[in-house]
Amino acid sequence: MRFFHISDLHIGLKLLNRDLYEDQEYILKKIVQYAKEYEPDAVVLAGDIYDRSMPSAEAVGLFDSFINELREAVPKAYILMISGNHDSGARLNLYRNILAKEKLYSVGLPPMTNNERIEKVTLSDKFGEVNFYLLPFVKPSMVKNVFDTAPDSYDDAVRLLIERENIDLQKRNVIVSHQFYLPNGENPENIKRADSEIVTVGNIDEVFADILCKFDYAALGHIHKASKVKYEHIRYAGTPIACSVSEAGQEKGFLMIDLFEKGNVNVETITLEPLRCVRKLEGILEDVLEAASDDYVEVTILGDILSSDDIARVRNAFPNLLDIRRKGQREKSVKKIAINKGKNEFELMKEFLGDMSEDEERILKDIILNM
Repeated sequence: MRFFHISDLHIGLKLLNRDLYEDQEYILKKIVQYAKEYEPDAVVLAGDIYDRSMPSAEAVGLFDSFINELREAVPKAYILMISGNHDSGARLNLYRNILAKEKLYSVGLPPMTNNERIEKVTLSDKFGEVNFYLLPFVKPSMVKNVFDTAPDSYDDAVRLLIERENIDLQKRNVIVSHQFYLPNGENPENIKRADSEIVTVGNIDEVFADILCKFDYAALGHIHKASKVKYEHIRYAGTPIACSVSEAGQEKGFLMIDLFEKGNVNVETITLEPLRCVRKLEGILEDVLEAASDDYVEVTILGDILSSDDIARVRNAFPNLLDIRRKGQREKSVKKIAINKGKNEFELMKEFLGDMSEDEERILKDIILNM
C-alpha cells in the first residue's frame, strides 16, 4: 500500500505583503506530477487545506483545480483529507457522504455525539486491509457531548476519542490527525514553531504522542517543519512551501509511505523545489546587491544609515523584497555627555553618536528640525 502524506497547504496564504498564488499553484502541479509518476493508492492531506476559515474564491478555485488534476493523474487513488485549525471544519464537511462515493473523503468535524465514531476508510492490498482513521482538528469543547464527562484538555479530548475506537491491532492501521503532538515529558517550549503557526497561550493545545503508538503510521499535520515525534512512524510532513520567514532555508516537500506486511513501513521524503525560495540575506550593501534575485527575501544591511537611493537599489535588486533592515557595524558605547548650555540639540546628538557622514548629518538635522 503506497500513499502520499501531505499537510498544511495553507492555500490563500500571503507572505507578509506578497501573494503566493503562483507559488502555490506551481507546487501543487509538482505534487500532481509526482502522483502520476509514483501512482499512490491514496493521497492523504493532513489538515490546514486553506490558510483561513473563510478562504477567497481564488483559493477555493486553486484547490478545486488541484483535486481535479490529481484525480486525472491517479484516477483509482483515494483522496483522504481532514480539517486543520486554520480551516472551517463545517465547510470542509459539506457533501461529505456524496464525495465519499467518489473516493474523496473530506472530514471536517470530529465525532460530536455519542453515536458517532472517527471516520474509518478501509483499503486493501495483497497483505490485507489497511484502516485509515481520519481525525480532524479537535478542541475539547467540540466533543463535550460525546462523553459523560467533558474533556478538560486537548490531550484528554484526543485520547478519549481514540481509545473508544475498536482498533484491530492485527491489521495495519493509519491515523491522520492535525494537533500539536509531542513526546511524553517533552517541554513544549523546546519545540521550535514557525511564525505562521498558531500557538496557544501556555501551549494548552499539546497532546502526548504515546496515544499514537498503536498505529502503524501516524500522518500528522500542524507543525510546519518535517519531523518525527520521537518514533519513526509518527511523522509531520511539514509544509510543501515556506509559509513564513522563520521557515527560510528549510527543505520542503512531502512524504511517500509504503506499507508492506504488518510492522514493515518505509518512509521516503520527496523534496519539492519552489518557484521562489524564502531567504534571509545579511551583509554590507554592495555584497547584498550582488545576490539579486526574484526570491522572497528579508534583507539586513550591515553598516551606516541607508539613504533613499540605497533603499531604492535594494528594492530594484529584489522585486519580491519582504523586508529591509539595518544593523550597525560600529560598536557604540553609551557616552556620558556633560550638559553644556552652549550646545544645541544637533551638536549634542552629534557628540553622542560619534563620527557621522554628511548624509547622516543631513538626516539627523532634518529629524531635529521637524521634532
